[in-house]
Amino acid sequence: MKSKLKIITALTLLVPSYNAFADFSLPGKGSVTYPTGVVKEFKFGFEWQQKAEKFTIGSKSYNMEQIPSSYSVAITLSKDDSQIWVQEFNNGFIEEFEWQIGEHKVTLKKQQFSDPVKGDYVIELNGRSYFFTRNNASIVMNFNEEGIETIAVDGVTKNMGTKN
Repeated sequence: MKSKLKIITALTLLVPSYNAFADFSLPGKGSVTYPTGVVKEFKFGFEWQQKAEKFTIGSKSYNMEQIPSSYSVAITLSKDDSQIWVQEFNNGFIEEFEWQIGEHKVTLKKQQFSDPVKGDYVIELNGRSYFFTRNNASIVMNFNEEGIETIAVDGVTKNMGTKN
């Protein structure tokens, strides 16, 4: 009886070690809108498998010993400020996008404002509006063992981009 108790205790102590592996999956989905008005769905997310030491970005997996600290999605505004390019979402210029990644939502859309705004674009991250200050911006995700720890938009301003 004592040996059975020892075995059960030993097995019980081993179970939490399997749960200690910190894995996450953030499938990510969205849509892009072309200048023609055509809308196309896309998938772009992240996944971490600690035991396999694999980090997946979009459709590609990479062998890594630990979760990368961050990943940036670049947003490039065309020279004439009329379109954008996001390599991860589409293989060419688009006009707008919407992306849901985990509990975060990022949208970029054209909108007319009373004051001129660079490209007439507004970027929204979780309902907060930002505006281009230059032709390149990026969505920066910082990761922890549960997934995205923080997400921010770099290269933008909250003041409609009209102040110098």
